[in-house]
Amino acid sequence: MPVAVVFLIFVVCLVIAIPVSISLGIVSVLPGAFDPSFTASATYVIRSMLGGLDSFPLLAVPMFVLSGIIMAKGGISKKLFDVFAFFMGKWTAGMPCAVIVTCLFYGAISGSAPATVAAVGSMTIPILLELGYDKKFATAVVAVAGGLGVIIPPSIPFIMYGMASGASVSDLFLAGIIPGLLIGAMLMVYAVYYCKKNGEDKEKICQVVGKLHKKGILTVLKESFFALLSPVIILGCIYSGVASPTEAAVISVFYALIVSMFVYKSIQAKDLWKMMVEAIRTFAPILFILATSVAFSRVLTLMQVPQTISGWILAHFTNPVVLLLVINAFLLLVGMVMDTTPAILILTPILLPIVTQIGMDPIQFGIIMVVNLAIGFVTPPIGVNLFVASSLVDIPVMDIAKKAMPMIVYFLAALLLITFVPGISLALIR
Repeated sequence: MPVAVVFLIFVVCLVIAIPVSISLGIVSVLPGAFDPSFTASATYVIRSMLGGLDSFPLLAVPMFVLSGIIMAKGGISKKLFDVFAFFMGKWTAGMPCAVIVTCLFYGAISGSAPATVAAVGSMTIPILLELGYDKKFATAVVAVAGGLGVIIPPSIPFIMYGMASGASVSDLFLAGIIPGLLIGAMLMVYAVYYCKKNGEDKEKICQVVGKLHKKGILTVLKESFFALLSPVIILGCIYSGVASPTEAAVISVFYALIVSMFVYKSIQAKDLWKMMVEAIRTFAPILFILATSVAFSRVLTLMQVPQTISGWILAHFTNPVVLLLVINAFLLLVGMVMDTTPAILILTPILLPIVTQIGMDPIQFGIIMVVNLAIGFVTPPIGVNLFVASSLVDIPVMDIAKKAMPMIVYFLAALLLITFVPGISLALIR
């Protein structure tokens, strides 16, 4: 079966709203079904699906999902926000900037962009509205900043890229720190510009921040200490060599449980079953997509698709700058219509050989790919963060997307810097 026909059937399946995982399963089986001599028979595809799930690093994903849910229910995001609001609240755009920094820290706990939007947005959007900020602006800030959840380590997409490329997950985590901080800083620059242009209700802000200041810095830090310690423990275990990313994910679950149940006492034992069910409902679709994505990527390899596409691109785009711009544009388009996990697992074997031929480090390319797909979280039609944010405030998705466009431009500017300045991604691992 021609490769073009395989991809056409895949696109048709997506257009008629067949779930991505089932679509991938269908196109994985078709080449073997139409050509009995083709290596990838139905039995091979099933073995590939099961073999793709037999991975120790993959165990980190459900653990980080569960940890993020526990911390969201345990109110840890509120504790983080109080600290940043205490220090930044009285600045111009201090409260929106505090939301962005909270997303950075919460991303270092959950590893998931939608989880970051849900946990931080449900708590901070009402506060921003009480302070007089525009509802669409407040929601867009959370939706876009939530994308930092997959760039700041630990990151579930980095784990997926590590599986697909063979790159070190620990190195990917470390490489994501500076790009995540860069993007966060650029979003704060826009927030300052927006607030200077549109004004703020300083009186209301001073009242809210004043309550925190009345508590005193020691009290605020004491109340937030264990929340602030979360990313330190998780990342510290990884980079000190005490634990692998998978083991650190398990540690994060127990840490979240202990802090939420016995320190903040915001979760009771009867709540655990509901949280585990929610984690399973969140992770099970990812697991099915992962299995079929692995099978599809192996079928594409047998059909020599990566080599064919690589050869065509390198033949038509010889200038490295133009080549990287084309790849970025392609990834942005993919991020608009496809979920992160299948995009990474399908495209990494195709695109990685291309960029390595022009001398790019696989770690840097992993950062570029994840940043591109993070932008996809806030771009229609699939933008998951937009739908999560919309469900929190009952604003149409397109209205949030329009308000988010200037912030996406800043995101894109950061992407170009990350693409053409390798040191941004590789400084901490050299």
